[in-house]
Amino acid sequence: MRIESKRFKKLVQARGMTVEQLASVVARPGLKGRDNRDAVSAVGNWMAGRDQPKCKPGDIRKLAGALGVELHQIVKFQADFFFHRGSPRKVGLIVDMIRGKKYETALNLVTFTPRRAAVDVRTALQAALADAEAANADLSKLVVVESSADDGPRMKRFQPKDRGRAHRILKRMTHIKVSLVQKD
Repeated sequence: MRIESKRFKKLVQARGMTVEQLASVVARPGLKGRDNRDAVSAVGNWMAGRDQPKCKPGDIRKLAGALGVELHQIVKFQADFFFHRGSPRKVGLIVDMIRGKKYETALNLVTFTPRRAAVDVRTALQAALADAEAANADLSKLVVVESSADDGPRMKRFQPKDRGRAHRILKRMTHIKVSLVQKD
């Protein structure tokens, strides 16, 4: 669960709250600092779309309570699958296919796709759904807003060739990211 910065910023402006007021709500031992500077800096980062320091679920619940909104109105439910053993280009075909689709449609597409990468994309999609269920989101309104396949590390191997030569083989890995948002 991560803060959706654009929605969060709009709600803060609509409620007429300041960053200092929100910082006093989320002040905790890790964010105290002198005069709540650390908390003010953290809330400013979260509004700008930077997740530094990492926004904990307790912080998100406190912010939603201070704004007087439901939790699902300011968050996106994100799941990452790291180190998939396949190239980003092959996984990219599948994540492009599900982007912008409703959750049920995306799950059906991934379930019945005969590509090997579809299994790990499905795992990430179901992990994001579990995050949404924990936050009591309406499952029929979930939409895949973000799905990406980024480069991971590469394993380097060598294939022996004629006359003592060796050709390099790159075994690529991919980091898969899937995010769900409840649309109203």
